[in-house]
Amino acid sequence: MPFSTAVSDAVTRRAPKFISPKVHAVIDYAMIGAFFVTGALFWRRNRRAAISALLCGGAELTNTLLTDYPGGVVQAISFPLHRKIDFGLAAMTATMPEFMSFHHHPEKKFFGTQAAVITGVTNLTNTGHRRRVSEKRRAA
Repeated sequence: MPFSTAVSDAVTRRAPKFISPKVHAVIDYAMIGAFFVTGALFWRRNRRAAISALLCGGAELTNTLLTDYPGGVVQAISFPLHRKIDFGLAAMTATMPEFMSFHHHPEKKFFGTQAAVITGVTNLTNTGHRRRVSEKRRAA
């Protein structure tokens, strides 16, 4: 896990959950747009980074469209599951430079930043479910 993602997780994990599902959906679509625009911008100078951005954007778009929240279309997965998938997508995004072998290129910074933002937004989102007692003990 890149340093920026670890810091984002540590800072936001115990913070109050103030992002509503509707705002989360808006942020998801902004992140998807950022992935697709960046994929287009990277296309000429670094194809591996461009493909990685497009893959991450596609994965985030799929997760968003299948979620039962105000922004989803199909309502195939629950919002708490969407949140868990977001953490996986953040990890995938953070590891794409290494996986696609462009970890020594400046485009790597974009993926670390995106992963940190996804982690922070996901940690600050109120899913409407209270944490179980065992989760509260583990967090303490």
